[in-house]
Amino acid sequence: MLELVNLSKSYGGRTVLAALSHRFEPGEFVAIMGESGVGKSTLLNLIAGLDTPDGGEVRVDGTPMTALDDDAATRLRRTRMGFIFQAFHVLPHLTLAQNVALPLLLNGSPDPARAMQMLDAVGLAGRGADFPRQLSGGELQRVAIARALVHRPALLLADEPTGNLDPETADGILRLLRAEIKASGAGAIMVTHSHAAAAMADRTFVLTRSGLK
Repeated sequence: MLELVNLSKSYGGRTVLAALSHRFEPGEFVAIMGESGVGKSTLLNLIAGLDTPDGGEVRVDGTPMTALDDDAATRLRRTRMGFIFQAFHVLPHLTLAQNVALPLLLNGSPDPARAMQMLDAVGLAGRGADFPRQLSGGELQRVAIARALVHRPALLLADEPTGNLDPETADGILRLLRAEIKASGAGAIMVTHSHAAAAMADRTFVLTRSGLK
Protein backbone atom coordinates (compact mmCIF):
# COMPACT_ATOMS: atom_id res chain seq x y z
CA MET A 1 0.00 0.00 0.00
CA LEU A 2 2.69 2.49 1.06
CA GLU A 3 6.44 2.27 0.66
CA LEU A 4 9.21 4.71 1.57
CA VAL A 5 12.38 4.23 -0.46
CA ASN A 6 15.56 6.04 0.68
CA LEU A 7 13.49 9.08 1.60
CA SER A 8 15.50 12.19 2.47
CA LYS A 9 14.59 15.76 3.35
CA SER A 10 16.55 18.77 4.58
CA TYR A 11 15.58 22.31 5.55
CA GLY A 12 18.08 25.16 5.59
CA GLY A 13 20.99 22.77 5.47
CA ARG A 14 19.66 20.69 8.38
CA THR A 15 18.87 17.06 7.56
CA VAL A 16 15.47 16.03 8.90
CA LEU A 17 15.10 12.62 7.24
CA ALA A 18 17.98 10.62 5.80
CA ALA A 19 17.60 7.58 3.51
CA LEU A 20 14.44 6.39 5.30
CA SER A 21 12.99 3.15 3.94
CA HIS A 22 9.96 1.26 5.21
CA ARG A 23 6.94 -0.63 3.90
CA PHE A 24 3.49 -0.24 5.45
CA GLU A 25 0.96 -2.99 4.89
CA PRO A 26 -2.76 -2.59 4.06
CA GLY A 27 -4.98 -2.62 7.13
CA GLU A 28 -2.10 -1.81 9.48
CA PHE A 29 -2.54 0.86 12.17
CA VAL A 30 0.91 2.26 12.93
CA ALA A 31 1.93 4.81 15.55
CA ILE A 32 5.09 6.86 15.13
CA MET A 33 6.64 8.52 18.16
CA GLY A 34 9.81 10.56 18.58
CA GLU A 35 11.26 13.75 19.94
CA SER A 36 9.99 17.12 18.74
CA GLY A 37 11.77 18.27 15.58
CA VAL A 38 12.82 14.80 14.50
CA GLY A 39 10.66 14.96 11.35
CA LYS A 40 7.38 13.22 12.21
CA SER A 41 5.10 15.86 10.68
CA THR A 42 7.50 16.26 7.76
CA LEU A 43 7.18 12.55 7.10
CA LEU A 44 3.37 12.80 6.93
CA ASN A 45 3.59 15.74 4.54
CA LEU A 46 5.96 13.81 2.27
CA ILE A 47 3.71 10.75 2.27
CA ALA A 48 0.74 12.94 1.31
CA GLY A 49 2.66 14.66 -1.45
CA LEU A 50 2.22 18.02 0.28
CA ASP A 51 6.00 18.37 0.36
CA THR A 52 8.67 17.12 -2.04
CA PRO A 53 11.59 14.91 -0.90
CA ASP A 54 15.16 15.90 -1.66
CA GLY A 55 15.88 12.27 -2.47
CA GLY A 56 14.14 8.92 -2.61
CA GLU A 57 10.48 8.14 -3.22
CA VAL A 58 7.11 7.73 -1.60
CA ARG A 59 5.19 5.00 -3.42
CA VAL A 60 1.43 4.67 -2.98
CA ASP A 61 0.03 1.47 -4.46
CA GLY A 62 3.34 1.17 -6.32
CA THR A 63 3.16 4.64 -7.89
CA PRO A 64 5.80 7.23 -6.93
CA MET A 65 4.14 10.41 -5.70
CA THR A 66 6.77 12.44 -7.54
CA ALA A 67 5.62 10.87 -10.83
CA LEU A 68 2.17 12.46 -10.45
CA ASP A 69 1.34 15.93 -11.68
CA ASP A 70 -0.51 18.30 -9.37
CA ASP A 71 -3.97 17.26 -10.57
CA ALA A 72 -3.26 13.55 -10.25
CA ALA A 73 -1.74 13.98 -6.79
CA THR A 74 -4.76 15.99 -5.68
CA ARG A 75 -7.16 13.30 -6.95
CA LEU A 76 -5.19 10.61 -5.13
CA ARG A 77 -5.26 12.56 -1.86
CA ARG A 78 -8.95 13.35 -2.25
CA THR A 79 -10.09 9.81 -2.98
CA ARG A 80 -7.57 7.56 -1.23
CA MET A 81 -6.41 9.51 1.82
CA GLY A 82 -7.86 11.05 4.95
CA PHE A 83 -6.06 13.69 7.01
CA ILE A 84 -6.14 14.72 10.64
CA PHE A 85 -3.67 17.55 11.18
CA GLN A 86 -2.87 19.57 14.31
CA ALA A 87 -4.31 22.67 12.63
CA PHE A 88 -7.90 21.57 12.20
CA HIS A 89 -8.47 23.26 8.80
CA VAL A 90 -12.20 23.38 9.52
CA LEU A 91 -13.85 25.90 7.20
CA PRO A 92 -15.47 28.66 9.32
CA HIS A 93 -18.21 29.58 6.83
CA LEU A 94 -19.55 26.00 6.59
CA THR A 95 -21.71 24.22 9.15
CA LEU A 96 -20.32 21.18 10.92
CA ALA A 97 -22.34 18.87 8.68
CA GLN A 98 -21.06 20.65 5.58
CA ASN A 99 -17.47 20.47 6.81
CA VAL A 100 -17.72 16.74 7.44
CA ALA A 101 -19.51 16.10 4.14
CA LEU A 102 -16.91 18.01 2.10
CA PRO A 103 -14.78 14.97 1.06
CA LEU A 104 -17.90 13.17 -0.17
CA LEU A 105 -18.98 16.23 -2.14
CA LEU A 106 -15.54 16.70 -3.70
CA ASN A 107 -15.52 13.04 -4.72
CA GLY A 108 -18.91 13.35 -6.40
CA SER A 109 -20.70 11.08 -3.93
CA PRO A 110 -22.70 13.30 -1.54
CA ASP A 111 -24.19 11.37 1.39
CA PRO A 112 -25.67 13.64 4.09
CA ALA A 113 -26.66 10.63 6.18
CA ARG A 114 -23.06 9.42 6.33
CA ALA A 115 -21.90 12.87 7.42
CA MET A 116 -24.43 12.93 10.24
CA GLN A 117 -23.47 9.38 11.20
CA MET A 118 -19.85 10.45 11.62
CA LEU A 119 -20.79 13.52 13.68
CA ASP A 120 -22.79 11.22 15.92
CA ALA A 121 -19.84 8.82 16.15
CA VAL A 122 -17.51 11.55 17.43
CA GLY A 123 -20.00 12.75 20.04
CA LEU A 124 -21.48 15.71 18.16
CA ALA A 125 -24.97 14.40 17.44
CA GLY A 126 -27.48 17.15 16.82
CA ARG A 127 -24.77 19.74 16.15
CA GLY A 128 -24.74 19.51 12.34
CA ALA A 129 -26.26 22.98 11.85
CA ASP A 130 -23.74 24.66 14.19
CA PHE A 131 -20.75 26.63 12.91
CA PRO A 132 -17.12 26.14 13.94
CA ARG A 133 -17.10 29.39 15.94
CA GLN A 134 -19.55 27.77 18.36
CA LEU A 135 -17.16 24.91 19.23
CA SER A 136 -14.26 24.42 21.59
CA GLY A 137 -10.84 23.30 20.38
CA GLY A 138 -11.55 19.72 21.37
CA GLU A 139 -14.85 19.75 19.51
CA LEU A 140 -13.18 21.14 16.41
CA GLN A 141 -10.69 18.27 16.58
CA ARG A 142 -13.60 15.85 16.59
CA VAL A 143 -15.08 17.52 13.50
CA ALA A 144 -11.72 17.13 11.75
CA ILE A 145 -11.64 13.45 12.69
CA ALA A 146 -15.18 12.87 11.40
CA ARG A 147 -14.28 14.60 8.12
CA ALA A 148 -11.13 12.48 7.72
CA LEU A 149 -13.09 9.25 8.08
CA VAL A 150 -16.35 10.08 6.28
CA HIS A 151 -15.27 8.89 2.80
CA ARG A 152 -13.66 5.68 4.14
CA PRO A 153 -10.11 6.44 2.97
CA ALA A 154 -7.65 3.69 2.12
CA LEU A 155 -4.92 5.53 4.06
CA LEU A 156 -5.41 7.75 7.09
CA LEU A 157 -2.64 10.17 8.10
CA ALA A 158 -3.07 11.57 11.61
CA ASP A 159 -0.85 14.15 13.30
CA GLU A 160 -1.55 14.19 17.06
CA PRO A 161 -5.27 13.36 16.52
CA THR A 162 -6.10 13.49 20.23
CA GLY A 163 -3.80 16.34 21.25
CA ASN A 164 -6.72 18.67 22.11
CA LEU A 165 -8.96 16.10 23.78
CA ASP A 166 -9.44 15.08 27.39
CA PRO A 167 -8.34 11.49 28.22
CA GLU A 168 -11.85 10.01 28.20
CA THR A 169 -12.81 11.60 24.87
CA ALA A 170 -9.40 10.72 23.41
CA ASP A 171 -9.90 7.07 24.30
CA GLY A 172 -13.30 7.02 22.61
CA ILE A 173 -11.97 8.73 19.49
CA LEU A 174 -9.05 6.32 19.21
CA ARG A 175 -11.41 3.37 19.52
CA LEU A 176 -13.53 4.89 16.74
CA LEU A 177 -10.45 5.38 14.56
CA ARG A 178 -9.39 1.79 15.09
CA ALA A 179 -12.89 0.41 14.44
CA GLU A 180 -13.29 2.42 11.21
CA ILE A 181 -9.83 1.44 10.00
CA LYS A 182 -10.35 -2.25 10.68
CA ALA A 183 -13.88 -2.29 9.24
CA SER A 184 -12.72 -0.81 5.93
CA GLY A 185 -9.33 -2.53 5.72
CA ALA A 186 -7.62 0.85 5.56
CA GLY A 187 -4.12 1.63 6.72
CA ALA A 188 -3.32 4.38 9.19
CA ILE A 189 -0.20 6.23 10.27
CA MET A 190 -0.56 8.23 13.46
CA VAL A 191 2.11 10.60 14.75
CA THR A 192 1.76 11.07 18.50
CA HIS A 193 3.57 11.92 21.72
CA SER A 194 0.96 10.00 23.73
CA HIS A 195 1.85 6.50 24.89
CA ALA A 196 -1.85 5.89 25.56
CA ALA A 197 -2.66 6.74 21.93
CA ALA A 198 0.22 4.62 20.62
CA ALA A 199 -1.07 1.66 22.63
CA MET A 200 -4.14 1.57 20.36
CA ALA A 201 -1.98 0.91 17.27
CA ASP A 202 -0.96 -2.47 15.90
CA ARG A 203 2.69 -1.42 15.93
CA THR A 204 4.63 1.51 17.31
CA PHE A 205 7.85 2.91 15.87
CA VAL A 206 10.17 5.61 17.14
CA LEU A 207 11.50 7.97 14.49
CA THR A 208 15.15 8.90 15.04
CA ARG A 209 17.85 10.45 12.88
CA SER A 210 18.77 6.93 11.79
CA GLY A 211 15.27 5.85 10.79
CA LEU A 212 12.25 4.03 12.20
CA LYS A 213 13.08 1.77 15.14
